[in-house]
Amino acid sequence: MAEPRVSIGLPVYNGELQLESALNSILGQTYTDFELVISDNASTDRTQEICLAFAARDPRIRYYRNDHNLGLTPNFNRAFELTKGEYFGFASHDDYRAPTFIERCLEVLDRDPTVVLCMSQIMLVDDEGRNVAQYDSRLQFPHEMDPEPHWRFHDLIMVPHLCVDDYGLMRSAALRKIKPLYASHDGNDRNMLAELSLYGKFAHVPETLYYWRDQRWRDLDFALWSARLDTAKADQIPFPRWQTLHGYYATLRRVELAPKQRLLCYGHLAEWAVRHTRGLAKDAVRGGDAWFHRHFRSSHGAKAGALGKAD
Repeated sequence: MAEPRVSIGLPVYNGELQLESALNSILGQTYTDFELVISDNASTDRTQEICLAFAARDPRIRYYRNDHNLGLTPNFNRAFELTKGEYFGFASHDDYRAPTFIERCLEVLDRDPTVVLCMSQIMLVDDEGRNVAQYDSRLQFPHEMDPEPHWRFHDLIMVPHLCVDDYGLMRSAALRKIKPLYASHDGNDRNMLAELSLYGKFAHVPETLYYWRDQRWRDLDFALWSARLDTAKADQIPFPRWQTLHGYYATLRRVELAPKQRLLCYGHLAEWAVRHTRGLAKDAVRGGDAWFHRHFRSSHGAKAGALGKAD
């Protein structure tokens, strides 16, 4: 297969219930010059069987399976690293898109080289695929097409928004500048999109072409986050807002910006920190409490064991 212009990366773990719908919506696109790379995170259900059956019918599909569950973040990063197209977009195993999604987004990217991400309007749907609410990112990002990068950065960190635009179509060259693409902490998608906004503009086509299911796993207990995001860091105590803040700061240190733009971005970041003072304090208390209990139990258990042996 010749190198495609567009790559779609689909990271999945135990997605058998809605995976076929997602795959059909991708393979049914009116724009056909793409590859679909599936990174299966050692699923234990019928995910592998479904993917292999689809791959046998369509040569555009490349299926990879991890030896063990890496966690959500490494699997997303791997899904991107395995691709080779000029443009890239993530796909979720439980979302679906209209047939013209790639075609319409690609038109915008081809027309304007200063745009690094293009997304359609979004419909939030429930588990049965029923429409729940319309979501328009253009209302969240008033400066998404502003030529000044500090204003785009401002919108991505200061304006409340659903992090669903990273399922849009993006320039792979810009994504490869972000290392790692996703860090292993809650809020990593906000860090990624904020850095991407410094490399170029975001655009949105006016049609509703992407259907996003409400992801209820976001309600997981605080202590389970690290294990879900990265199994290699299962014992790490999460400090999500602090890690997000550090991610923004690391971005501004790394990305090449004019001195004025860098200073203005730091100003926006200071504004973000002030606005999230209570959240930062809450994370510090929760994280500190988790550390104390983990350390206390470990020490107490060790002492109890020693006393038992002494007796």
